[in-house]
Amino acid sequence: MRPRLPRLLALSLSLALLLAGTATAQQAAPQPVESIAAVVNEDVILRSDLDRAVANVRAQYADRPNILPPPAMLEQQVLERLILQRLELERAISGGITATDADIDNAVNGIAQQNNMTPDQLRERLAKDGSSMADFRANLRDEIISQKLRQSFAQNRINVSEAEVDAALATAASTSIHQFHLAHILINTPDNASPEQVQAAVKKIEDIKNQIDRGQITFAAAAVRYSNSPNALEGGDLGWRSANEIPPAFASTIQQMQPGQIIGPVRGPSGFQLLQLVDTRDQAPAAGEMVTQFSARQILVKVDASTSDADAKAKIDALAARLAGGDDFGKLARENSDDQASRTRGGDLGWFSADAQSATLGMQVAALADGQTSAPFRTDEGWVIVQRQGSREIAAGNESQRGQIRETIGRRKLEEEWDRYLHELRSEAYVDIRDAQGRSTRPELQETPEERHRVTPVETRREGSRILF
Repeated sequence: MRPRLPRLLALSLSLALLLAGTATAQQAAPQPVESIAAVVNEDVILRSDLDRAVANVRAQYADRPNILPPPAMLEQQVLERLILQRLELERAISGGITATDADIDNAVNGIAQQNNMTPDQLRERLAKDGSSMADFRANLRDEIISQKLRQSFAQNRINVSEAEVDAALATAASTSIHQFHLAHILINTPDNASPEQVQAAVKKIEDIKNQIDRGQITFAAAAVRYSNSPNALEGGDLGWRSANEIPPAFASTIQQMQPGQIIGPVRGPSGFQLLQLVDTRDQAPAAGEMVTQFSARQILVKVDASTSDADAKAKIDALAARLAGGDDFGKLARENSDDQASRTRGGDLGWFSADAQSATLGMQVAALADGQTSAPFRTDEGWVIVQRQGSREIAAGNESQRGQIRETIGRRKLEEEWDRYLHELRSEAYVDIRDAQGRSTRPELQETPEERHRVTPVETRREGSRILF
């Protein structure tokens, strides 16, 4: 199980101000020497960055200080989160993902609107709390880039078939949708873990469960203190899930549980975990009139900076000629389509209503007969050939429910794959964690002076400070 991925505009202003205000307070103090908390590939996490992040967590738990682990354990939890954030950002930037000024402007405007402010009022509020819009925008930039990485990951790796949606609908309750509020605790095991490492992880998670069972610690406090999951500092909270968002290995068991009950330890791809059912609720499904849906597939040739309209038109005409000559549509789509989301499925767009696609594509599909292929036509993205495969009439409520189920299945798949992806990023990365004096905790680095300098940290934003290696 993995926590839901955050949405940028769900970021609260109070948290943003806390981050910015604390950062300014830290920077205002004289810092002639900057010690390093960790080296992450060719980047560094400064001790002041770590101290600031720890202070933020303590501020969030100011009314519940007993839930936090001892200082050294809290610092380790926070540092691991910072390491993962740096690795995400590094991978995104190396893949050409950026955040434009327009992206950041939209995010600032959205946060201001959510808090009933104008951008100017937000700027004044930040200044009043000792921060600046420049720092605020820098934080948003990193968050936007990380989110774009997750979106790209989902588009390239996650696919939900209509058969999966049909199967989920067949097992759904006819009168209500049951949802479960879940939390988890994860104890990681390394890739290719030895029997001794597996045994140590099992012992640790069983000790945690025993503490919870004996009432020595709450589940949330144990998650904050011990869990290796990125959502540990939120008490392991996974939020509300429908049965379709829960891995099949857990779903049937959870439906038989009572709130407060715990299952596990259960071994997964990243290690061992405990899962708690916090609460349950029912939601009534939507209802409505009948709508027409179409099943279709497409081949897209984009018009962009590297492909002119004339070149794209020439390519799509050549593909149309091959289709007329009997070539397989799916094969041509897989080999030639520029739509990354559908090309791996042979151009399949699944079932959709005409207004769910672009106006031009929707009209083209609606005008075709089942099995008919269109002539090339121009859209905002480029030149397209579309083939209608089928049509059906369904209740609008059923369409809404299908969309919700498709989204929840996709989110579950994304979380499972993203968990593996982050695990791979962390295991493949060069990470050198330093102690409070800035000394390496990797013996080989202490013993090999040449290797101490094989990583070239990037320049920091601090001016007038020296970085202590």
